[in-house]
Amino acid sequence: MSVVIVGGHDRMVSQYKKICKEHKCKAKVFTQMSANLSSQIGSPDLVILFTNTVSHKMARCAVVEAERANANIIRCHTSSQAALNEILDKAAAV
Repeated sequence: MSVVIVGGHDRMVSQYKKICKEHKCKAKVFTQMSANLSSQIGSPDLVILFTNTVSHKMARCAVVEAERANANIIRCHTSSQAALNEILDKAAAV
């Protein structure tokens, strides 16, 4: 499964990728808004928005691209390792 994480903390990027790898997911993590974010997102199976640490513009861009790719969108207010583990556990069960 391919996962795109939008938001979160810069220092947590390696932990986010490690957790995704443990759940057998390929991950892209975007903690900062880049000029060509919409083209970098691609067509993932799941988009995770950490809403506490993401700008409105970045969140809107991610949602538009997720809808275009028919990806599931999960919004989570906290950007912790435990929250990501819980989200990926639920996504794997479905």
